Amino acid sequence: MSGGTYNVLFLCRANSARSILAEAILKKEGHDHFFGFSAGSYPRGEIHPYAQELLTSLGHDISSFSSKGMEVYSEQDEIRFDFVFTVCDATANEDCPIFPGSPMTAHWGVPDPAAVTGSDAEKRLAFADTYRMLRNRISIFTSLPFASLDRLSLQKEIDRIGHIADREDA
Repeated sequence: MSGGTYNVLFLCRANSARSILAEAILKKEGHDHFFGFSAGSYPRGEIHPYAQELLTSLGHDISSFSSKGMEVYSEQDEIRFDFVFTVCDATANEDCPIFPGSPMTAHWGVPDPAAVTGSDAEKRLAFADTYRMLRNRISIFTSLPFASLDRLSLQKEIDRIGHIADREDA
C-alpha cells in the first residue's frame, strides 16, 4: 500500500466505550496520517460516563464525539474507509454492512469495561486497562511501514495486532 492518509473505523456493539476510546486514541495519535471514526451495531446513544471522564483527563477533545449506528457510515459516500476494526467479540460475529472504500478488516477484541461490576475504582481501572490495550495496538498499527507493505502483508500485520498479548510492553 502507498503511504498517505487513512480512514479507520472502529466498531463495537454500543459505541459507548471501546470504539469511542479507540477513535479518540487514533485522532490524537494519528499524526495527520490516520483519521479515526467509531460506530456501533446497537448504539447506546451516549458515551459511557467513565469513558468521557478518562478521555477528558488524558487530554482528548471529545466535544464532537457521539454514540451512533453503523448505518451512519454505510449509507454515505463521503468517507472512504481504508480499515475497519471490530473491538468487541459480539460485533465481530454479526453481519456488518458494506462500507465505502473496500476497507481491510480485522478483529481487535478487548474486554468490555462497561460490563465490569464492583466499586467505582474497579470500573475506572477497567476503562484504563481497555484504553491501554487499545493504545498499544493502535501505536503498533500506526508504526507499520505502510509504503513498503503490499495488501496481503498488511492484512497479516493487522490480523497479528489483534492477537498481541495485552501487556504494558506490547
